[in-house]
Amino acid sequence: MADCGGAGKSSWPELVGINGQVAAHIIAKENPKVSVQIVKEGMMVTMDFRCDRVRVWVDKYQIVKTTPHIG
Repeated sequence: MADCGGAGKSSWPELVGINGQVAAHIIAKENPKVSVQIVKEGMMVTMDFRCDRVRVWVDKYQIVKTTPHIG
């Protein structure tokens, strides 16, 4: 895993269970150094690790299913 030292807040476990759009807004506000992507469960994504990205995984109801984190 890459070292993302100095990247600000890196994990948001408190957002599991809330609306994905709301979660994305909170993440962007708490760490403006990252871009936030909302991803639906089952979608294919690249496996590269990036210190400037947070993926918010949501279910079919747009509810956050796993802890969003940098990567």
